[in-house]
Order: sequence, then structure tokens, then C-alpha cells
Amino acid sequence: MATYKEIHGVKVQYRDSDATAIEGDVWYNSSTGKLRMYASVGSWASGNNVNTARAETGGCGIQTAALMTSGQTGTPGPSVANTETYDGSSWTEVGDLELARNRIAVAGTTTAAVAFGGYASPGFGFTANSEEWNGTSWTEGNNLQAAKYTGGCGIQTAALSVGGQIYPGVTATVEQYDGTNWTEIADLNTARREMMSAGTVTAALGFAGYIGPAQSANAELWNGTSWTEVGDLNTARRYPMSGMGISTAALCAGGLAASTYSGVTETWDASSWTEQGDLNTGRNAGAGAGTTTLAVVAAGQGPASGNVANATEEWSFSASVETVAFD
Repeated sequence: MATYKEIHGVKVQYRDSDATAIEGDVWYNSSTGKLRMYASVGSWASGNNVNTARAETGGCGIQTAALMTSGQTGTPGPSVANTETYDGSSWTEVGDLELARNRIAVAGTTTAAVAFGGYASPGFGFTANSEEWNGTSWTEGNNLQAAKYTGGCGIQTAALSVGGQIYPGVTATVEQYDGTNWTEIADLNTARREMMSAGTVTAALGFAGYIGPAQSANAELWNGTSWTEVGDLNTARRYPMSGMGISTAALCAGGLAASTYSGVTETWDASSWTEQGDLNTGRNAGAGAGTTTLAVVAAGQGPASGNVANATEEWSFSASVETVAFD
């Protein structure tokens, strides 16, 4: 039988105490007689509720400084323009969007963001509207090339609109924003709607979504020039919480998996997705902000059809000592 060294090229450490926290380290603790390792463990903890319960909203920022805007207060229900910011403890209502809508995409920070696309109901339908946030108020900017609801990532002056729904069907179109104008660039390999994206205009990851008649596990990587299919999610889903992380370290939480409001959380490490701790409340179409180590999600739809949520959950990810079990 092959030894650990033959398989991995290194010997297991022999120590009289536990090693320092380095993910992936394996050692034998002679004082306890146990084979141990450091493994990363992620979990969600409840935070303070948002002020306006809603679904199909968008978010951006980091765990301690997040922005959430738009959505609808029922499913179905009217679109709202409400915007809230999170300081790591509580949500505060700030200036409303100029155009109330749902299924919006948002990129940037709590002091400089851009919100684009969406579905303005009742009466307007798909919109190409784009607005910029300066930390106090929203100002209308130049529109997307096409009216749609879409995934988004980046910053206020360099954002991506990725895929989405455009009447009468799904689209693979990707647009890039330079702080003034939107320009069409290279298409996704697989057209879909209700997907999310994370990263920048030169390095992004698009994942999940809906390709009728089923949810998608598909993920694609953007290198600033073209999209390449990479490893699929473990759980196919549509409309997870809005994108968190970067192209080499992304977080996918929640979504509608089959007919279930899912709490499944997965992390991307630049080569594959790994299932982590579930959300406390399974839901889809909520706001997300942060990284694979520190993130926050809020609002959304679920767990019952038609219900909108006001719950907030915070994600933390750290190395933990684990005892290796043997069958």
C-alpha cells in the first residue's frame, strides 16, 4: 500500500503539540496519540434584520460596509427603490434609487456604486437604466446597450453586466462599463438568466443561473478577453445571493435548487467548488457582499413561496484543528 509520502511527496509531521494554524497541515500529536489536521470551516451567524423585507434585490461591498438596493416587497409585488447600508451591525435607510425596480445588478462600494438593469413593475418591464451612487444619492447615468435583468460585478468606474434575461429570452451578452458608457464585449459560452458574477472587468467568474427548463451549475471564468468554462457548482441553482468574492475565491450562497429554497453554500478556490456550512434560512434572490472569509447576506425570498425575508446572516471562515478519524 502506498504511504502518505509516496502519495503527497511529504512526511506527516511528528510533534508533541499541535501545529500553528496553516490550512492543510497534517501532523501526529505524540502527546495525545492523535493524527490531526487544520481544515477550514465556514459558518453563518444571524445578524440584525434589514428595515424593508424584500426579494430580488442587489448588493455590493464588504461585510462591514455593504449596500443593498431595490427589490420587491412581495412575490409577486411592487418594485421598491429603497436603499440601505450595513455597518457590520445594523442597516440604515439612505437615499432611494430614481427608478424603483427588482432583479437589479449592483457593483462597487457603500460610497461609490453603480446599479443597472432590472425589471420595473408594474408598468415598465425590462429596463436598461443605470444609476450611480455617491454615498448620499443616486444619479441617472448612461443606459446599458439593452434592457435586461443581469448579473454584475466590479466597481463603479469599471463594471461588468453578465448574461441575464432580455425580451423574449435569455442572453449570453456581456457589457463593460467605464464609468460613463456601456460597451458590448465577448459573450458567455452559455446564455442564461438569474446568474451571479464576482470579480473585476479583467478577472471575473460567472456562475449558477437558469437555462430552461432547469437550474444551472455552470461556471465560467473571464480573463479580460474571453470566457472559459470551469468546474461546475456541486448544486445547480438559480438566483443565489448576489455575487461575493473574486474570480479566484468566490462564494455562492442560497438560491432556488430544483423546487427548494436552498441554504447550500459553496466556495470557489480557482479550480473547484467545495460545499460549506448552509445558510440558517434557505432562500434565493437576496443581497450579498464580501469575500470567501467574511461576507454578509440579507433579504431574499423563502422559505415559503411568495414570502420575502428581512433576515441578515454573516459568514466567517477560519482554520480549525480537526482530529482525523479512521473507519
